[in-house]
Amino acid sequence: MTVSQLEKNFNSASALRSGVFLSVNDAVAAARGAWLQYSQLTVNGRKNVIESVKHRLMPLVPKLAQMTVEETCMGVVEDKIAKLLLAIEKTPGVEDLVTEVETGDCGMTMYELSPYGVACAIHPCTNPCATLINNTIGLLAAGNAVIHIPHPRAVGVSRFLTEQISTAIRDACGIDNLVVTVGDTSMEAAREVMTHPDVSLVVVTGGAGVLREAMTCGKKVVAAGPANPVCIVDETADLEKAARDIVTGASFDNNLMCVSEKSVVVVSSVADELIRELRKNGACCFRSEREMLQLTQATVTQDMKPNKALEGKSADEILKAAGISSGGKCKLAVVDTVRRHPFVTLEMRMPLLPLVRVPNFDEALETALEIEQGLHHTAVVHSQNIERLNRSAQRMQTSVFVKNGPSLAGIGYGGEGCTSFTIATVTGEGTTSARHFTRRRRCTLLDAFTIR
Repeated sequence: MTVSQLEKNFNSASALRSGVFLSVNDAVAAARGAWLQYSQLTVNGRKNVIESVKHRLMPLVPKLAQMTVEETCMGVVEDKIAKLLLAIEKTPGVEDLVTEVETGDCGMTMYELSPYGVACAIHPCTNPCATLINNTIGLLAAGNAVIHIPHPRAVGVSRFLTEQISTAIRDACGIDNLVVTVGDTSMEAAREVMTHPDVSLVVVTGGAGVLREAMTCGKKVVAAGPANPVCIVDETADLEKAARDIVTGASFDNNLMCVSEKSVVVVSSVADELIRELRKNGACCFRSEREMLQLTQATVTQDMKPNKALEGKSADEILKAAGISSGGKCKLAVVDTVRRHPFVTLEMRMPLLPLVRVPNFDEALETALEIEQGLHHTAVVHSQNIERLNRSAQRMQTSVFVKNGPSLAGIGYGGEGCTSFTIATVTGEGTTSARHFTRRRRCTLLDAFTIR
């Protein structure tokens, strides 16, 4: 089913589709009623619901990836598939809800993680389905109902996905509309959901505008902010591996991932060798002023913002728009430039990677700090010097920090640990999971249950 067919069906029969509502009030009321039922389930009951959702979604992964690329006109189908599988397979569930206990002469105090109730989850166009799945699993594991607000560029596929999830939950436990979405994805509709008295938690993975709205809604907010991930390469690094990792991370899904390398700072003595290795891995490298001007005019608007029409496009498409011949085989366009170029200072969600040369590691670290702009999101360092790796981690203070690997390893893709598509830099949770969508509650029993 195409996106246009989904839109037609929605407009004609939305009231009959599980999880999809035209009215914000209807969506909230349905989610609230479903949550009251869901709150009676055991933790094992939640686990069974999540397993049913995963079972329902697995066969739909290729279709969801294709629909996402068709509707958003961004990214790569194969990489979308990888992201969806990552979200389904590596998002933690109820096992993330750890109970803490303190005992002593006066008795026992227990800390447990309880649901908020109805949550509003706002999603980006860059990773619409992977983020929706990731947050849905975490929010359901925490015991919440969910109202999804998709990005306007991903409405059709998000509605389809929400309906599939809602139906899977209904089939598993008989509760309908535990996960819902609304027909209107405007800022006004998002504001109405966020400020609704029956909504207790807001999870935002989006742009600056919706982030500002969320932070003033008066609710508990888990907020992912902007990013400008930077990668440092020093003279001790394994340059062959560093180049392979950089191309892997920066070209994945045409650099739509918030953790993907957006710039490289390299020590000058090994810069030319790194560029040679980048070329071996499918990168095209540019240094001339003419090519720099062509690329800048194509990808940066007159008001110094990224050209949205080229976000998520392939390197070959970007080069073509700039009037540069690539031969149709470029995975990543690397531009040898200066630290204050817009390619460096802006978050360019394109497979267009600026490379900045510096004289030594100390200068590299200071430059990286300037480029990352205190966003505390993601940083990558390639070095064989332990002291430098440690110092970088301490100075950068990013939520995701990767040593000698591709950026994607920082969210569990090819690396250890669970995955997260909502990296809450603004509110401080970092990589989020079920425990971050709960209230920590304290229960005390006097003069009992200590056996020491």
